[in-house]
Amino acid sequence: MEWIIIFIVAVVVVGFVALYNRLIRLRNRTDNSWAQVDVQLKRRYDLIPNLVETVGGYAAHESETFEAVVAARSAAQAAHGVDEQGAAENMLTGALRKLFALAESYPELRASENFQSLQADLGDTENKIAVARQIYNDSTLTYNNAVQTVPTNIVAAIARFSTRPYFETDDGERSAPQVRF
Repeated sequence: MEWIIIFIVAVVVVGFVALYNRLIRLRNRTDNSWAQVDVQLKRRYDLIPNLVETVGGYAAHESETFEAVVAARSAAQAAHGVDEQGAAENMLTGALRKLFALAESYPELRASENFQSLQADLGDTENKIAVARQIYNDSTLTYNNAVQTVPTNIVAAIARFSTRPYFETDDGERSAPQVRF
C-alpha cells in the first residue's frame, strides 16, 4: 500500500515538474520573440533620423511634420511593455505616413538615390517588423493557451505564471506604411 502512495506522489511530482518546465520554455520563447520585435523596432528607429534629414533637405519649411516624426520616434523608444509599445508604434506609423505623403509633393526628392535607398530600407524593416510581430503573437498564443488550460493552468497558478498581452495594432494600422511612390 505504501508503494502505491509513493508511486502516486512520484507521478504527481514528475508531472508538476514537466508542466512547470514546459511553461518556462514557452515563456522564454515568448520573451525571445519579443526581443526579435525589439531588434527590428530599433532598426526602424535608426533609419528615421536619416529619413527626416533627407526629406528635410527638400522641404525644410515643413518643420511641424518633422517634429511629429521625431516626437513619435522618441515616444516609441521610451515605451515599456507590449501595450505601451503598440500604442507608440501606431503613433510613429501615422507620423511616417504623413512624412511620406509630404515627400510626394517633391518629385526631386522622390528621384533622390539616398531617399530611394532609405525608402527601400524602411519598407524592408516594416516587413521584418510585421513578421516579428506575428512570431511574437504566435508564441504568446501558445504560452497563453498553456497558462489557461487544464492541467497546466494548475501549475501556472501555483507558480504564478500569467498571460501575456498580444502586440496589436489599431484597425487603421493593420498594414505597413506605404513607402513606394
